[in-house]
Amino acid sequence: MLDIVDHGRVRELRLARPPVNALGPEFVTAIDRAIGDAPAAGAGAIVLSGAPGRFSGGLDVPQWLALDRAQIRAAWAGFFGLMRTIAASPIPIAAGLTGHSPAGGTVMALFADFRVLADGPFVVGLNEVQVGLPVPEFLLRALAYVVGARQAERLAVPGLLIGPAEALRCGLVDEVAAVDAVVPRAIAWANELLARPPIAMAETRRRARQPLLASFAALDAATLDAVTESWFSPEAQATLHALAARLSKPRR
Repeated sequence: MLDIVDHGRVRELRLARPPVNALGPEFVTAIDRAIGDAPAAGAGAIVLSGAPGRFSGGLDVPQWLALDRAQIRAAWAGFFGLMRTIAASPIPIAAGLTGHSPAGGTVMALFADFRVLADGPFVVGLNEVQVGLPVPEFLLRALAYVVGARQAERLAVPGLLIGPAEALRCGLVDEVAAVDAVVPRAIAWANELLARPPIAMAETRRRARQPLLASFAALDAATLDAVTESWFSPEAQATLHALAARLSKPRR
């Protein structure tokens, strides 16, 4: 499900779960483990990437809909644990958004250090509200850390999905590049950072990211319970099953 490509000290973790790199529980665990393993393997930075035109389509909704209540709670715990792993990584992480990155794709990118989005007819954003799911408090705090409180409200409350130009304008991504230039730009950013005096860079990075890490103070057992209940609400279930039905139709 993951291709690992080392570019010197920059380790690229390429999502490789066709057709859309949808995030099932096992895939989430694999990404989490690969990020955690990278520093011990000698990596000084990580680039998360996907296939041309598709970074990640978000959660694997049909797979998640097959889970019972306990399994859903565990799946959310694993997904949020991946976010904590990205946020707390001792080495910098760039998100090379090689195409569509809605919902879970955007969530992963939020907790990275740097985001490059492919130019083209691609969308990013937290569209949870559109599928009947309230955005958890810790995720709203993380979004506000990246784009500011007012922009976070503007994006999250209606569940907007936006294109590259708007994402760059509001600060949801740091750069926009041609599809085939996304990963090279992310690698270049990582190498530029690694060229700095390492102790000073790492300590300044740690201090700068404290507000992002502090967002996890709002993630506790009660939050997991609330997210689980929201998943099984009639509103969410009706919307999610309709979405799964659309996804199951063969593409022409």
